[in-house]
Amino acid sequence: MSADKRAIWSWAFYDWANSAFATVVMAGFFPIFFKQYWSAEVPAIESTYHLGVINSTASLIVVLISPILGAIADQMGRRKGFLLIFACLGIVMTGALYWLEQGQWALASLLYIAAVVGFSGGNLFYDALLPVISPLHSVDRVSALGFGLGYLGGGMIFALNVWMTLNPESFALADSSEAVRVAFLCTALWWLLFSLPVLLFVHEPHVRRIAAMAAIKNAFHQLHSTFRQIRALQQTFLFLLAYWLYIDGVDTIIRMAVDYGLSIGLASADLITALLITQFVGFPAAIGFGRIGERIGCRQGILLALTVYICVTLFSVFISAAWQFYLLAVIIGLVQGGVQSLSRSLYVRLIPAGQHAEFFGFYNMLGKFAAVLGPLLVGLITLLSGSNRIGILSIVLLLLAGAYLLLRVDLIAGQQAAKNTKL
Repeated sequence: MSADKRAIWSWAFYDWANSAFATVVMAGFFPIFFKQYWSAEVPAIESTYHLGVINSTASLIVVLISPILGAIADQMGRRKGFLLIFACLGIVMTGALYWLEQGQWALASLLYIAAVVGFSGGNLFYDALLPVISPLHSVDRVSALGFGLGYLGGGMIFALNVWMTLNPESFALADSSEAVRVAFLCTALWWLLFSLPVLLFVHEPHVRRIAAMAAIKNAFHQLHSTFRQIRALQQTFLFLLAYWLYIDGVDTIIRMAVDYGLSIGLASADLITALLITQFVGFPAAIGFGRIGERIGCRQGILLALTVYICVTLFSVFISAAWQFYLLAVIIGLVQGGVQSLSRSLYVRLIPAGQHAEFFGFYNMLGKFAAVLGPLLVGLITLLSGSNRIGILSIVLLLLAGAYLLLRVDLIAGQQAAKNTKL
């Protein structure tokens, strides 16, 4: 294998590594375990509100630190080093969930928030390495490869964990509750093991590195400069606004789907099965969307995915049976990786060379700031209306607004402006 291909596959395998957290913890067991084990004595609507606040708090922390961390990483030329730091934070906090007992929902919340910060912070620097390891002409395909491997890897470890919870005695475990706690530990170990390739085989270009304190001082100045650059790059700025809105809807669906299913009376086993379906459908679909991006363009691919999401959200208000949730899981699996991977590769085209971590700091900031508003909005509307079905409808407005702004982005002008930007 050539050095370039080895770097691409090593980079993509970090998605395989940390998607275990996204699938097993964020989308899968944490919402269920939080509601049925750590918050067993808390009313369902109240625990939904707590879950929304927890996710929003974690995202808010990422919002506040992402831009400055990106600027510091660019100054120091150490994107991979920052990736390691945040990955370690996420790994340790995820593993620590194993030791929590029933009723400890407050401590579980704190550990989960720290784990999400580690996961999201690591993704900032992982994304910033994409233009380092991939030429622009293949960035759609490489971005999709990462998401595709993420779905496959996350699905495999999730399937193993589901098997453990359904048959705990086969694994010498006392019951399904202990199996879920072991799943958190397995996720941490999986994340650690498959993070090694990106650390060993992805190499950043040599830059003049400066001391940490000087980098921090320069970063605050550069942060202000970058913000002015983004405002000057009108099409990049417009894309970021569109992304902020539509990814809000997408992330909220990912984070709140299991809680929504539980709240309308579906069995947790059915919800876990639906998540597994999404993962394994998502693997070939994400790869396929990379091809779609090359054929019809990133924007058209994203708009196609958003149209599907809008239809799914509207239909979800009326579901009452497990088979309907399975159907939605298949449909979401077809487009979820596509909207994520094509958004990332489209953004790569709209940012200046040499400022990848810095600009991805703003990209991740907006994505996570959206995740502050989305779950909190759903949680508040659910709490005020007393209906989870009404709460979930708020997502449609975010998806529609994001699609509208995306249509207004002049991609050709945006790419030319990014090329002409001087460092």
